Amino acid sequence: MSHSPDATRAMRLSLAVGFLMLVLKVGAYLLTGSAAILGDAAESIVHVAAVMFASFSLGYLHKPADDDHPYGHSKIAFFSAGIEGALIIVAALFIIVESTRRWIQHLPPANLDQGLILTALTIVINAVLGLYLIRTGRKAGSLILEANGKHVLTDVWTSLGALVGLGLVALTSWHGWDPLCGLLMAANIIWTGYGLMRQSVGGLMDTADPELNAALDAALRRETEKHGLHFHALRHRDAGEMHYVEVHLLFDDGIMLRDAHRIATEIEQAVEASVDRPVLITTHLECQGDHDELHQHGEASDPKRIRP
Repeated sequence: MSHSPDATRAMRLSLAVGFLMLVLKVGAYLLTGSAAILGDAAESIVHVAAVMFASFSLGYLHKPADDDHPYGHSKIAFFSAGIEGALIIVAALFIIVESTRRWIQHLPPANLDQGLILTALTIVINAVLGLYLIRTGRKAGSLILEANGKHVLTDVWTSLGALVGLGLVALTSWHGWDPLCGLLMAANIIWTGYGLMRQSVGGLMDTADPELNAALDAALRRETEKHGLHFHALRHRDAGEMHYVEVHLLFDDGIMLRDAHRIATEIEQAVEASVDRPVLITTHLECQGDHDELHQHGEASDPKRIRP
């Protein structure tokens, strides 16, 4: 699988902008002492660390298959998404602790005008970057880039929360708005981190994709009916950049192996071309006459699971 130049360029841009955002947010915190901005800066530190790991993962997943990894290395995408989600949650917990401390100690933010300007600038830059990463990731079929884009948009929400907190403090002179917005931001960050970790665990555990299953089932029905065949034992797993599909095809007893293989190959190619994501299909050829005798247990021996 070739390494996408667009994906590599997007990841490098994400890392460069991440460092820039970190500098701006640390500067805003030093000016204001705001709990919300400190939380926002902490989230940026986590983001830079996550992008560095994601950048490594993006290069690693395109390594060709070898003796130790016969299916390739693309599942590292799920590790990347999971680690990024976990780091996001760690940042949220830090924000909760710091916001609570400033609430209890009644610590007010300072230099609100400068803080508002710097925070607004980070919002605009990250919003553009996050949408670009998600669009590029979906176009390239890269879970790593898409997860990184979602993290960047999470950064937008944390910065927006900090902006709202500082704005309310400036309008009402009540210092409690600052830590309160920090706590709300933390809750949103935890939700995003949970979503990334759930996506990661689902991929590593080969959780079924109902949408893909329905598309494969419909395509297999259509293609097998053309040849008067039946199929069963449809299974598939997401390997990050590729979906591996297995299915059994049932042929008449008298068919030549050469002809059965040709028909199976035609079915594989037609089904692979009909779904909207990269799939690699492996078919297992069986004969109707001795099928039940050879498969005494499990789905393969259950005629109710054989699809016409």
